[in-house]
Amino acid sequence: MKVILMQDVKSLGKKGEIVNVNDGYARNFILPKKLGVEANGKNLNDLKLKKQNEEKVAQENLDAAKELAAKLGEGKVELKIKTGEGGKTFGSVSSKEIAVAVKEQMGIDIDKKKIQLKESIKTLGMHLVPIKLHPKVTAELKVHVGEA
Repeated sequence: MKVILMQDVKSLGKKGEIVNVNDGYARNFILPKKLGVEANGKNLNDLKLKKQNEEKVAQENLDAAKELAAKLGEGKVELKIKTGEGGKTFGSVSSKEIAVAVKEQMGIDIDKKKIQLKESIKTLGMHLVPIKLHPKVTAELKVHVGEA
């Protein structure tokens, strides 16, 4: 019997796959536990439509991420930190502060977890900060750190 899996089943397949199983296994285990449905015409068509919708949504998310990356690439964020004699800085600029500054100065809401700083910025000047917006899209944001 052919079955469309509705959930991942260990040693059988992943969600959305069409697998061939014994009739008893399907009737006694997969169908009652709602792990899958019989692969008839209606269910195959539903699966096809669902996959098309998922692809469309994924493409829309990718396009939106590319558009946001372009906006971030064009923009620049100004931050200020305290400095002492000889340009020595007190403290640093973290990803949380960068996220707040982007929201205030550019009007774009970015999650601080998406900002990929290896370590906090502790020097004055211009810094390029990578922001991972999508698995396939990473934007470069210019952050200018000046004296307060």
